[in-house]
Amino acid sequence: MNRVNLKPLKIVATLGAAGLAAGVFLGAAGAVMGARVLYRSRRKYDLHRKVVLITGSSRGLGLALAEEFAARGARIVICAREQEELSRARAQLEQRGAEVLDVVCDVSNRESVHQLIEQAHNRFGEIDVLVNNAGIISVGPYEEQNIEDFNEAMNVNAWGVVNTTLAVPPAMKRRSSGRIVNITSIGGKVSVPHLMPYSCAKFAAVAFSEGLRAEIAHHGVVVTTIVPGLMRTGSYLNADFKGKHKAEFGWFSMGSTTPLTAIAAHRAARQIVDATISGTAELIITWQAELLARLHGLFPGLVTDILALVNRTLPTADGGETAKRKGWESESPLTRSPLTALGRWAAQRYNERPAAL
Repeated sequence: MNRVNLKPLKIVATLGAAGLAAGVFLGAAGAVMGARVLYRSRRKYDLHRKVVLITGSSRGLGLALAEEFAARGARIVICAREQEELSRARAQLEQRGAEVLDVVCDVSNRESVHQLIEQAHNRFGEIDVLVNNAGIISVGPYEEQNIEDFNEAMNVNAWGVVNTTLAVPPAMKRRSSGRIVNITSIGGKVSVPHLMPYSCAKFAAVAFSEGLRAEIAHHGVVVTTIVPGLMRTGSYLNADFKGKHKAEFGWFSMGSTTPLTAIAAHRAARQIVDATISGTAELIITWQAELLARLHGLFPGLVTDILALVNRTLPTADGGETAKRKGWESESPLTRSPLTALGRWAAQRYNERPAAL
């Protein structure tokens, strides 16, 4: 008796089952993606007449964000430590038709934060959107950074985020509505040489932001983590530099001002406001920052070794100053050259240029 060869039938059956399984998987994946798109579209946030509090908003990115939120119809609360800067920022925003309250506040001080929230409430009512943008940066080799530099960075860049955030969500939770946007940094994903205090604080801010999103989502409050790369805000003039401060300011200003390495402030602000509206979990700004973050996630040891090589090209601590110098105190012919023209324009545009200059 001839036996029937069942092998081809088994192959066909196997392929058919695999195809069916693949079809089911793709269909399920499509359904999930469709549901996500529908869910995200439903939770898009209308900013019209919403109260948006932006910390560190008298200049730089904070001021650019205030302009963008105001352009979308929001009422704006700006705060910073210097009243003179705040007054200039308020005038600039009011010229654009914005409804603005300016409040002097040190976000590292909890009492100062509570006073800020109270004044905002008295003027506009409950805060709908909190943007934690306030930050400081100290540039220089680790040998020149002391414990006070690390404490200051943590107090403003990390504790400042915690202080404002813990003061605002109770009202948001009662309303089952609200947005919290934390401006961190690519320095909170990858620790870059000569920025250790800054990176340590930004790592903490990223952890807080991601954890908060997971814990508070069921209350209807959406948290977005913003991870910017270099931005052309003009803030390099007000950064602190230690060690060979002119040389440190030289490399830092080049990276912070050229179109090849830094995104324009208004473009970054537009992306951040869009992410706020859509409720995006994380937004990494600039392709360079995206690439660095992804590479570090896949090959952390390799990226760290590459950064060790980069560190060899940066100024050494030998013969440097221990005192902090502002960027505008560390100018050189290079940093005043046409190479930084866009940075100087941004500093003028976004209130970063000191009155002395």
